[in-house]
Amino acid sequence: MTPWLFGRTRDLVIFGGTAIVALLLVAVAPLVGGSTVGKDAPEWTWIVGVLLVDVAHVWSTAFIVYLDPAEWRRRPALYGALPIGCFFVGVCLYVAGGEATFWRVIAYLAVFHFIRQQFGWVMMYRARIGERTGRWIDGATIYATTLYPLLVWHARPPRDFAWMRDGDFVTLPAWLATGAGVAYVALLVAYAARAGRQLVRREPVSWGKHLVVATTAACWYVGIVATNSDYAFTITNVFIHGIPYLALVYVYARSASREVASAGGATATLLAGRRGLATFLGTLWLVAYVEELAWDRAIWHERGYLFGAAWDSGDWALVIAPLLATPQLVHYVLDGFLWRRRANPRLGRLL
Repeated sequence: MTPWLFGRTRDLVIFGGTAIVALLLVAVAPLVGGSTVGKDAPEWTWIVGVLLVDVAHVWSTAFIVYLDPAEWRRRPALYGALPIGCFFVGVCLYVAGGEATFWRVIAYLAVFHFIRQQFGWVMMYRARIGERTGRWIDGATIYATTLYPLLVWHARPPRDFAWMRDGDFVTLPAWLATGAGVAYVALLVAYAARAGRQLVRREPVSWGKHLVVATTAACWYVGIVATNSDYAFTITNVFIHGIPYLALVYVYARSASREVASAGGATATLLAGRRGLATFLGTLWLVAYVEELAWDRAIWHERGYLFGAAWDSGDWALVIAPLLATPQLVHYVLDGFLWRRRANPRLGRLL
C-alpha cells in the first residue's frame, strides 16, 4: 500500500504547493494588487481563481461522466435526468423565493460541497494505508477546520467578502463562534497527539492526510478569520479546492480512458498523447469562458471588457440563472457518487 494518492512528489506539489502559493499571495498582497482588508480585489484574482480554477473544475466532471461511454452506460438514467432535475429545482427556487432565496440555497450547497471535499481527501488517504482506527477524530478535525471559520463568518459580521453574493449567509449568535473555537483547538490538539503516538509506536503514517488537514486549517483560517478581504478569501478558498480536484479528475480520466470500455470515447480522444493535459485544461477554460460570458451578459453585467455588451434579460432571468447554475448543481450531486468506493466500483482500480 502507498500512503500517497498521486505519488509523494505530486501530492506535495498539488496539496502543499497550492496552499503555500495561496498563503504567500496573501502575505504579499500589496505587491500583487491585493489587500487583506476590503471588498476590492484585483481583476486577475477573479480571472485565475474563479474562471480558470473554480468554474473549470466544475466542468471537469464531464470528462469522467458525460464524455466517458463506460461511465455513461453504468448509470444512464441518473446522468440523463440529473441536469433536468437540477434545472427544474433551480427554477422552482427562483419562482417561489426570488433571487435572494435562489442564491442563498446555492451558497449553502456550495459550502457543503467544499466541506465534504476536504473530508473526502482525508477518507481517501485513510483508505490508502488501510487505516481502521481514529476515523472519528480524523473526521471531526477536518470538519472543524472548515466549520469553525464558517461559524466565525456567520457570527461576527460584517465580512468584506461573500460566498456567492452579499447577504447569502444568515447571522448566528456570537457565542457559537466562541464555543466552536474551543472545540476547534481541542480537536487539533487531539489530532496532533494521535499523530505523535503513531510515530512513537512506528505505526503506518498517512503524511498526505496530515498535509490535507494542515493546509485546510491554515488556508480556511487565514482566508476567513485572520483576514477580512475578498482577495484573501478567493485565493485561499478556491485554489486549494479547485486545483487538487482538477488533478484528481485528470489522473482518473487518463486511467479510465485506457480501459477497453472507455476507449473511443471523447475523453479518451481528448486526453490521448503528450498534449493530453493541455487539451484537458484548454477545453475546460474555453467552456468556463463561455459560461461566464453568458452569466456576465445576462445577469451580472460586471466585465464588459472581457465578455462584451450586456443583454437585457428581463423576466427571463428566472430561467437563465437556474440554467447557468445547472452545471454547478450537477457537479455537487455527482461528487457524492463518483468518489465513494461503494458507489463507484471503478475508483479502487483507477486510483
